[in-house]
Amino acid sequence: MTRGFLLHMPPKKAVFIMVVFYAVVMAAANICFAASPAVTSPLFNIGIENADDPGKVSVVLQIFILLTILSLAPAILIMLTSFTRIAIVLSVLRQAIGTHQVPPNQIVMGLALFLTFFIMTPVWQKINQDALQPYMDKKIGQEQALKNAMEPLRKFMFRQTREKDLALLVGISGIERPKNMEDIPTSVLIPSFVISELKTAFQIGFMLYVPFLIIDMVVASVLLSMGMMMLPPVMISLPFKLMLFVLADGWYLIVGSLVKSFG
Repeated sequence: MTRGFLLHMPPKKAVFIMVVFYAVVMAAANICFAASPAVTSPLFNIGIENADDPGKVSVVLQIFILLTILSLAPAILIMLTSFTRIAIVLSVLRQAIGTHQVPPNQIVMGLALFLTFFIMTPVWQKINQDALQPYMDKKIGQEQALKNAMEPLRKFMFRQTREKDLALLVGISGIERPKNMEDIPTSVLIPSFVISELKTAFQIGFMLYVPFLIIDMVVASVLLSMGMMMLPPVMISLPFKLMLFVLADGWYLIVGSLVKSFG
């Protein structure tokens, strides 16, 4: 409409109106930009400076140590607790039954995690009582708190570690023959504990696998004698294995045996 209006006007008058309109628009834009606040970009700076207060350095080191411990928390939970044995046994049990996706991985790992919390509760309570609370109350220092926290954890690992595995790692490490348990360093105790847990978990898994393997062999033999060679034995044996597991109250027996195996 504006274009048609300008076309019917004399050329000089139309040019004058366009120039005036452009000047008004530019003036309004300048006023708007001038009224808007200046936009500033944030500045991120990393540097090392001399600290006047030694307390600031101590706080920074404490935060760094805390972040390091949090990053190692999954490894601590898996390697220094009962989680390894429980997770392996539950995984082998699922494989033996033949239900590769039932229960799901989330259920298996969740059950192993909460059973680990249940089994390790006395150890956590001892650590909280002897190490964490005195350190929070500033009654002991960091070194003493770490030593007090490792004592109940070491006792738990010593109870589950085989002497044969412990002697193997002591011999490989090349240290002097320890006179008692206190002389065994934690760096030797941890791999010995993990090896013992793996061996115990596979022993329990083997004992669980045998009954279900017998069912598979019986079903396969019956199907072969009937001439049903094209029928997968797993389709027939799975209901029988589930029925046996339910009738024997398998979850009750397995969870109870796992918890009691830690004494």
